[in-house]
Amino acid sequence: MYRAKKVIVVLPAYNAASTLEQTYREIPFEIVDEVVLCDDASKDATLEKARELGIRHLLKHEENKGYGGNQKSLYNKALELGGDIVIMLHPDYQYTPKLIVPMVHLIAEGLYDTVLGSRILGNGALKGGMPIYKYVANRFLTFVQNLLNGHKLSEYHTGYRAFSREVLEQIPYNQNSDDFIFDNEMLSQIIYAGFGIAEITCPTKYFEEASSINFRRSVKYGLGVLKISAMHFLQRSGLMKFSLFNTNTSKSPADAEQNR
Repeated sequence: MYRAKKVIVVLPAYNAASTLEQTYREIPFEIVDEVVLCDDASKDATLEKARELGIRHLLKHEENKGYGGNQKSLYNKALELGGDIVIMLHPDYQYTPKLIVPMVHLIAEGLYDTVLGSRILGNGALKGGMPIYKYVANRFLTFVQNLLNGHKLSEYHTGYRAFSREVLEQIPYNQNSDDFIFDNEMLSQIIYAGFGIAEITCPTKYFEEASSINFRRSVKYGLGVLKISAMHFLQRSGLMKFSLFNTNTSKSPADAEQNR
């Protein structure tokens, strides 16, 4: 518990057997109550390694559902377990678990509803090994997204995220894609609903065992990002409406504009 709030870390795992232990050992269990891992039909011993480490809440997809599908299962389980603050941490050790404490603090103190670990803040992305084409694409897409979303973030593409229970209950994430574009759909929904988003500097780590998508899938992802951003612009401009933004939140788009 942290400030009487139940903290749950969720691990979207796919072929993470070689890096899972290093990630798990750095989780700050002085504030984290539960860990939930979902194995998305890995071809290695990810699930066996998770059992060896003593992770109690294990989910397994018999068929690969994709990065977004994995997150859906994890968030649903975290809410079922009564989580008040839920942190998505990749078990490939690309993001350090040592940032969980400040991320939880920002939400527990009621300062923000969502916290992102940004690889761009602090100018460490390229030093940490981010491929140059991914860095350029990140900067271009983020610029366009900020323009179309009427918001300002240093990056939309980090996989290190913390959410309040309110966000997960009110954002219709189960309607989103099962693919990598899930992350951007969810952020677009959060921004449109008017929830507060904080960013903290996160060291960048690129190495052989870290998960990454190839160039072809990166292009597909980038096109999907532009599509979601265009939809967001049309929705907030009142020109069109999309079910993607139909949340249960009491915050209106007008409230959202005031928070930007």
